Amino acid sequence: MVKIFTDSTSDLSKELLEKYNIGVIPLYIHLGDEEYKDGDEIGIQDAFKWSDENKTTPKTAACSVDDVIKAIEPYKEAGDDVIIFTISGEMSSTLQVMRMAAEEMEYEDHVFVIDSRNLSTGIGLLIMEAAVMAEDGKSAEEIVAKVNEYIPKSRASFVIDTLVYLARGGRCSAVAALVGGMLNIKPKIVVKDGAMGVDKKYRGPYKKVILQYAKDLEPQMLNAKKDRVFVTHTPCDDGIVESVVDYVKSLNYFDDVIVTEAGTTIGSHCGPNTLGVLFIEK
Repeated sequence: MVKIFTDSTSDLSKELLEKYNIGVIPLYIHLGDEEYKDGDEIGIQDAFKWSDENKTTPKTAACSVDDVIKAIEPYKEAGDDVIIFTISGEMSSTLQVMRMAAEEMEYEDHVFVIDSRNLSTGIGLLIMEAAVMAEDGKSAEEIVAKVNEYIPKSRASFVIDTLVYLARGGRCSAVAALVGGMLNIKPKIVVKDGAMGVDKKYRGPYKKVILQYAKDLEPQMLNAKKDRVFVTHTPCDDGIVESVVDYVKSLNYFDDVIVTEAGTTIGSHCGPNTLGVLFIEK
């Protein structure tokens, strides 16, 4: 048997996690001196409220080695192979923690830690491919080899309504450079080579901008794997998510248009009214 794990930054819904038997090892969210497990103990609205009150972004931290060992131990005892997906090694130390845990358990020959070079459902797309292959009885080695082919083709981008949260967190220097100099800019953030950068700058009402963003992605979407596309978002104003989902469905291209809400780790850095369309190009 091959067991698939992810850290909590992949933003897959509980329904998908349960359907494909995917385990989650949560990162930690620090609100001042208080520590919470992402997804288990804190919601995104709590993080926004704390951020606005304290004028800073919550700190996020990797899971502990002990957390990983506790999650993997039953599968070691059963002699199963384990594949773990992590947020880009450029963005977090989670990758190193996972590898350290496998070494400490002396089970590294059976634990395959994959650096997604991505975030959010850019990771989720890879996990879904792996989970389907695991269901089909593929070996861990076969799954890892195929996933490694998909990693450079996983397209993650999103548009944010406000620069405040990313600027506070300092995770995207290109965004910090925009703050103070450009009003009403809605930047398109793209993950490339494992890091975030500003790709395009939109202006105007967010609902109009977000639909234009989706339309701009159409040529890429029509050159994507047809299996699935994610529309992933933080809490948005009424109608924004629906307008993008309706547009993507109107292309009559993807077999499945999956809507997910970003977790606290990702969402706390982006702020409300953030939305992305994510897919794997051919």
